[in-house]
Amino acid sequence: MAAAEHQPAAGDGGKSLSALLGCIAQAMYYGKADITEEMLGGQLYPKAAPEEFRALRAKMGGLLQSIASADMDLNQLEAFLTAQTKKQGGITSDQAAVIAKFWKNHRVKIHESLVNQSCWDNTLKNMNWRVDLKSQSRHVDQINTPVAIVEMELGKNGQESEFLCLEFDEAKVNQMLKKLSEIEESMTALTQTT
Repeated sequence: MAAAEHQPAAGDGGKSLSALLGCIAQAMYYGKADITEEMLGGQLYPKAAPEEFRALRAKMGGLLQSIASADMDLNQLEAFLTAQTKKQGGITSDQAAVIAKFWKNHRVKIHESLVNQSCWDNTLKNMNWRVDLKSQSRHVDQINTPVAIVEMELGKNGQESEFLCLEFDEAKVNQMLKKLSEIEESMTALTQTT
């Protein structure tokens, strides 16, 4: 007998498996560590032996991780799940259907979570600027010269932002624009070669 036949039966049209996938996604991608295996097994598969449930949870977690890390589109997903149903110890076609439906509904959110998790540092969330005229200075020749005041909001999603305020004279603005132009050229060159 194939191992898929020994998996805990849901008998509820896949609602238990869908809920299990949701809980796995919560733990893996959304930082909800308070979901315990005992709680899941008891609520979703109360008739399953703990080792049976543990094996199902591990299998579904592995499948979801493979699907998410490859950011599979629907064609890739169908091919992947079909292969999983045909391999010994794989999944049933009913399980494949539940996984496919789950991925269709959660792909974008999981992908966004993975992107956010992969950001090492703060990102630029917002930028505001204005131009002022200097009204005071240690040097008389700097009075009434324009200065750019730039405020940048930096942070990670879900965390409190930090604000950085910079002042640029005309020469520094030109220097910054030149550097930004170099960055743009490098990025354009990379996107055109791929």
